[in-house]
Amino acid sequence: MTLALANKESLVAAGELALQARERGGGLLLPVDSEHSAAFQCLEGRAPEQVDSLVVTGSGGPFRGRTRDELEDVTPEEALAHPTWRMGPKITVDSATLANKGLELLEAHFLFGLPYERIEVVLQPTSIVHALVRFRDGATLAHLGYPDMRVPISFALTYPVRAATPIAPLDLSQGLVLEFEPPDLETFPLLALARRAGEQGGTRPCAFNAANEVAVAAFLEGRLSFLGIAATVEEALAEVKGAPARDLDDLVEADAEARRLAGRGLPVA
Repeated sequence: MTLALANKESLVAAGELALQARERGGGLLLPVDSEHSAAFQCLEGRAPEQVDSLVVTGSGGPFRGRTRDELEDVTPEEALAHPTWRMGPKITVDSATLANKGLELLEAHFLFGLPYERIEVVLQPTSIVHALVRFRDGATLAHLGYPDMRVPISFALTYPVRAATPIAPLDLSQGLVLEFEPPDLETFPLLALARRAGEQGGTRPCAFNAANEVAVAAFLEGRLSFLGIAATVEEALAEVKGAPARDLDDLVEADAEARRLAGRGLPVA
């Protein structure tokens, strides 16, 4: 059986349990997320020992380049004004905080079996480069294309055939400048918090996802500041047990614990 995975949170939260289920069931797991679809295509047919590292790219969201002081009073409306993608409210806010890149980092670890130190996140503001893979011989392969989810969706649904889509190929005749920059982890700490949760393991990735969902909902409802999202997640992660989940019940308990910790002290809607 082939599964087109369109929800990164399920793999982030379930982690090893999801991988065990895939191993029992066999078949193929095809990521629909644009960055992971791109990475899958760059990695396809390559032996693991040939791979040096994976680079996950992100636009940086609407607040790229701003300082923490400049983010003190941003509104949900401002956070929802993404420069290159049109998405739902929750994922758009995650893009603004870089939590989405944190979730994608965790997803890439489970999807491709790479340790976290071999997964890098860089910003590519125009969202033309979706992922890059470095190989042991010094070569780097990149997946490029206009930011349109119809391409990775089509790839997953028609794999291994590449069906035609209405998306135009890149027009290089007018010149194409690709800029990359490192993420600002001090201003946008959720990316570093996600990496730490992954490195610590157990159910901490699940807790990161759950606490972030609570904090983002509170921000969208006007009950929490933008900078308060990261602070809420960090405080919750500092108190979770984080023990590995033996089964689904353990996972549900870990999720509930993180949500309870994140919700403490938040004004009631």
